[in-house]
Amino acid sequence: MIMKSMERAVAQHYGDDSLLERILAGLKEAGVDINNLKPNDLAPVDEFHIGGRDATSYAVDKMSLYKDQHILDIGCGIGGCARYIASEVGCRVTGIDLTPEFISVAKVLTDRTGLSNQVSFEAASALEMPFEQGSFGGAITIHVAMNIGDRVTLYKEIARVMKPGAALCIYDLMKKNDESLVFPLPWAETAETSHLTTPDEMKTLLSDAGFEIKEEEDRTEMGINFLRKGLAASADGPPPLGVNLVMGASTPEKFKNVLDSMEKGRIAPVIMVARKV
Repeated sequence: MIMKSMERAVAQHYGDDSLLERILAGLKEAGVDINNLKPNDLAPVDEFHIGGRDATSYAVDKMSLYKDQHILDIGCGIGGCARYIASEVGCRVTGIDLTPEFISVAKVLTDRTGLSNQVSFEAASALEMPFEQGSFGGAITIHVAMNIGDRVTLYKEIARVMKPGAALCIYDLMKKNDESLVFPLPWAETAETSHLTTPDEMKTLLSDAGFEIKEEEDRTEMGINFLRKGLAASADGPPPLGVNLVMGASTPEKFKNVLDSMEKGRIAPVIMVARKV
């Protein structure tokens, strides 16, 4: 996969060669048998978006998926959402991510949870996916597009690989006004790799790409409560198994900055569900 400069910057933001080692050590410290992992054991670390596992479950429920569908997880990270869909719904899931380290970790964790026969991963760009037209019965992106400036290409490419009538669920941070954000944030160290849209801009992008909007929900209250609770719980130091293993030592600062922007009405976590026409 040949990365463009902006994609390379995003991959470098998330990439870390020692991530798997830290996760396995954190699991051991938390008393988890790493040779007999269950998907739920990984939820504290592999669901590094606002709302965590509960938000994943909430978003997936909106898609009305059914067993044996082939679902695409775009920007899959270390595979938390993909494993959740496979284990809870019984779907076959393919995950893609720009960050090679995430893909490597996702494969190991999926193998250790016994889901490799249902879930596969590939390092790939969401702007040029290595799949045939109409390959997937559904797709999900969770906290992904905030790093992607070329939204037109993104949603047209997603539409290309989806079957007619397939559900697309987007759960992203979206901007509510043009006020400047304070960095670092969970998805970007600087403004260079942060590309937020408004909900109205998102709906136009999806419509132009060939999607029909079915549902939109602002989840600000949930997000604020989640972040406040997380910051309070880690006030005396991070837990042995948490998103800090992925986001690094600046996790509290990133969470405080995103919480401040949410409380001041600059951004909001929003779920949108659309269907390919």
